[in-house]
Amino acid sequence: MKVSIAEFIDNLGVSKFTWLIFLLCGVTILFDGYDFMVVSYTMPQISGDWALTKVQTGSLVSWSLVGTMLGGFLSGLISDAIGRKKTIIISCVLYSLFCGLIFFARNFETFAICRVISGFGLGAALPVALTVVSEFVPSKNRAFFVSGILGFYTAGWIVAGAVAMNVIPVLGWRFCYFIGFLPILYAIVLAIYLPESARWLLSKGRESEGIKILQKIEKAAKGVASEWAPGSVEVPPAPKVVGCSALFSREYLKVTLRLWFLYFFGMVIIYGFTGWLPSLLVAKGYSIMKSYTYSIMTTSAMVVANFVVGYISDTIGRRKSIGIGFAIFGIMIILLGYSSTQSQLILFAILAGFFSNFATTAIQPLFTESYPTEFRNTGVAWAQGFGRFGGIVGPIAAGFALQAGFGFAGTLCMFAAPALFNVLIAMFYRLETKGKTLENITKEISASSS
Repeated sequence: MKVSIAEFIDNLGVSKFTWLIFLLCGVTILFDGYDFMVVSYTMPQISGDWALTKVQTGSLVSWSLVGTMLGGFLSGLISDAIGRKKTIIISCVLYSLFCGLIFFARNFETFAICRVISGFGLGAALPVALTVVSEFVPSKNRAFFVSGILGFYTAGWIVAGAVAMNVIPVLGWRFCYFIGFLPILYAIVLAIYLPESARWLLSKGRESEGIKILQKIEKAAKGVASEWAPGSVEVPPAPKVVGCSALFSREYLKVTLRLWFLYFFGMVIIYGFTGWLPSLLVAKGYSIMKSYTYSIMTTSAMVVANFVVGYISDTIGRRKSIGIGFAIFGIMIILLGYSSTQSQLILFAILAGFFSNFATTAIQPLFTESYPTEFRNTGVAWAQGFGRFGGIVGPIAAGFALQAGFGFAGTLCMFAAPALFNVLIAMFYRLETKGKTLENITKEISASSS
C-alpha cells in the first residue's frame, strides 16, 4: 500500500522537525528583512551626504526591489531544477556579501549597483523559504507557518530600525551595512542542518533520498522511524507542462494573474508606506529618534499581524482574510493621513501597519498552495517577482507625490487606492485552499479548468 507525503505529514502533525524547518528558514528571512529594510532607516543620512533629490531618495529602496524582482524570477526556476537547499544557501551568501560592500560605497551609482546585486539574493531567499516550509508542514497548519515566515521578515525590519537608532549616532550609517554582512556565516548553519524537500526529491525520482528525509520526520515525531520499502511512497503524476510556461497554461493562467495583481497592489502599499514612513515623519517635524521609534512600533504591529493572520486564515479561509485586511487598511491609512494629534498618529500608524501586513501576508499561502511540486517554487518566485514591480512603484510614486506637493496626508491617502483594488479582486477569487492538501488543491485547479 502506497502512502502520500501529504497523508504522512498530516498524520504526524506538528513535531520538533516542523519547528526546526520553520526556525532555520525563519532566521534566514530575518537577515533578509534586515538587509532590505536597513535602507529605509539610512535614507535621510544618505540623502544628506550625497545631496539626492526626493525621487532619488525614494529610489534608494527601489534599487533593491529591481534586484529582488530579477532574483525572484530566476530563483524559482533554479530551485525547481537544483533543489531548495542549494538555492537558499546561495541567496544567503549573495545578499550578505553585497550588503556589506555598501560600507565602501562613495556615491549613489555604486550604492545602486550593490543593492541590485544584493537584491538577487534577497528576492531568492523568501520564495524558497516559503516553499520549503509549505512542503514540510501539515495541511491544517500551513497558513500559520507560511505566514509566520513573513513574521521573521518583518522582525528583520525591527532589528534594522533598532540597529540604526543605536549605530548611526555613534558610528554613522555605513556600519549598518557592515552588520548586514555578518549573516554570511549563517549559510554554514543552513548547509549543515537544513534538509532538502522530500517532495522535490521524489519529483526528481530520487526516492531513496526522499525516504531518508521522511524517516527523519517520523523519528522526530515518534522517536522511531519505520522501514520504507522501495515504491511505498505515492508520487503524483507529473504535470504535462513545467517551468514558467506552466504558469500561463490554460489550467493556471487565471490563478496566476489573480495572485500577481493581488501581490502587486500589496507591495505598492507595503514598500511605499513603510519605506517612506520614517522620512515622512521627519518632514512632518518629528525628530529622527521619534520618527524611528514610531516606525519601529508600526513594524512591530506588522510582525504580530504575520502570526495572527496565519491562525485566522486557517480558520476563516484565505479569501476573507485578504478582503477584510485590505478594507480595514484603506480606512486606517486615511485616518493616519489626517491625524491631528500625536496619540492619533501613533494609533493609526500601528493599525495601518498591522492591517497592511495582515492583508498582504494572507496572500502568501496561496502562492505555495496553487502550484504542483514540479513548478511550485517557480510559481511562488514569479508571483513575488511580479509583485516587486509594485514595490518599485510604491516608493517612487510617493516621492513624486511629495515633490508635487501632496504633503503628508495626500501621500498616505494615495495608498488607499491599491487597497480598494485588492478588496475587489478578493471578492471574485473563487479558489479556497484552507485545510486542503497541496495535491488535492492541484487536482481541484485541474478539474475547474477542464
